[in-house]
Amino acid sequence: MTSLAIEIEAYSAKRRRRSAAATTGLLMVMVGVLAVLAWVLLYVAVQGFSALAPSFFVSNPPGNPSALGGGFANGILGSLIVVGLAALIAIPLGILAAIYLAEYGRGRWSNAVGFFTDVLIGIPTIVTGAFVYSVWVIHFGFSGFAGSLALAIVMLPLIVRTTTQMLKLVPDSLREASLALGASRRKTVTRIVLPAALPGIITGLMLAVARAMGETAPLLLTALGNNLFTEVNPGKRMSTLSLQIFDNAISGFKSGQARAWAGALTLVAIVLILTFAARFFARRSRVAQ
Repeated sequence: MTSLAIEIEAYSAKRRRRSAAATTGLLMVMVGVLAVLAWVLLYVAVQGFSALAPSFFVSNPPGNPSALGGGFANGILGSLIVVGLAALIAIPLGILAAIYLAEYGRGRWSNAVGFFTDVLIGIPTIVTGAFVYSVWVIHFGFSGFAGSLALAIVMLPLIVRTTTQMLKLVPDSLREASLALGASRRKTVTRIVLPAALPGIITGLMLAVARAMGETAPLLLTALGNNLFTEVNPGKRMSTLSLQIFDNAISGFKSGQARAWAGALTLVAIVLILTFAARFFARRSRVAQ
């Protein structure tokens, strides 16, 4: 064996050792992350199930925070309304902005939109709540709609960024084939690019919804909460699951903390259900293509 062949073999063995070490390190990190996630979910499940009862989903919190029983029915309904309105605001705007950035945007304006999107992702949500408080709540009062505006701002950059990335992953050959067959740019985007990227877009939307569902800080300054009554009018103060979990967790009463654990388990279950539903529809859309 020549010296060159020996050097090549030694270099190849060194690369294999490095690859094996990197793979082992990544596996260890993955196992660690999964272990932490499993521990958190298991702990929430154990604590939540111990305080969960059928009446939890159909009753409101008791007037006395130290009293046993009660539930978060108004918070569950409030979360669905507030987050639903936020999604109705943020999803169309986010998808349109992403289409512009991925398909049409070139030059300074596109760079500016992308820059401010990245900035919004990093802004603490309490700042978003303070902004909505200053421009809306001061003039119109606390309301579920104000909370929806704050959550829409939280969701918007996530939707823009994930949707943009999914659109850019669509092969250019699909666009070129559509344009070569005489389709307009608009039809190419709406009938070729968007359906091809739909599974990833849906996943990104659900991530944004899941984040909004668990937000508390911006809602403290906008929706404020309404623990004792079931409110379905977004023009008035509304409770959400996250607000009720926060209020009961810091109450200092064991009964309130038990309700907070049950609410946390309910919130995790809602997020998981939405995630599984998104994956189901994403698979259906992929098969339909």
